[in-house]
Amino acid sequence: MHGMSKSSPVIAAYTGTFDPVTHGHADVIRRAARLFDELIVAVANNSAKKTLFDLETRLELTRETFADTPNIRVEATSGLIVEFAREHDVRVLVRGIRGVGDFEYERQMGTMNRYLADEVDTIFLAPDPAYAHISSTLVREIASLGGRFDALVPDPVARALKARFA
Repeated sequence: MHGMSKSSPVIAAYTGTFDPVTHGHADVIRRAARLFDELIVAVANNSAKKTLFDLETRLELTRETFADTPNIRVEATSGLIVEFAREHDVRVLVRGIRGVGDFEYERQMGTMNRYLADEVDTIFLAPDPAYAHISSTLVREIASLGGRFDALVPDPVARALKARFA
């Protein structure tokens, strides 16, 4: 390895729809940011999925949530995540796993991504048990029915949900 005095920074990515970003996402994202030089939060623009918040709003809320963490960057993505990874020199994909149901799906996705791009590894992080029950789907449902959701989401998201369902 002559001439390679310093190793290149390790860039990781955490992808999702983030409709909206929850404390569960935030927990995994902040912990992943401590493990890597840079973490890109890749907000998926999936046209097949009907979202509560449009892409711009989801990007904005996610950026606001992580504005206090300098090595977190928020980007939009569409298409294959391995293509996004190649474009941004991402070496590791981070996935959050709440339970057994998530694991089987994520293992399958990780294996397929490895097949598509064997230079990209996938790691799984479990959220803090305090957040393991939270999903964006449940948050949207609770908010739409007038339930209490403040403790489930970061402040910028809570404000946006209140405005949305006011």
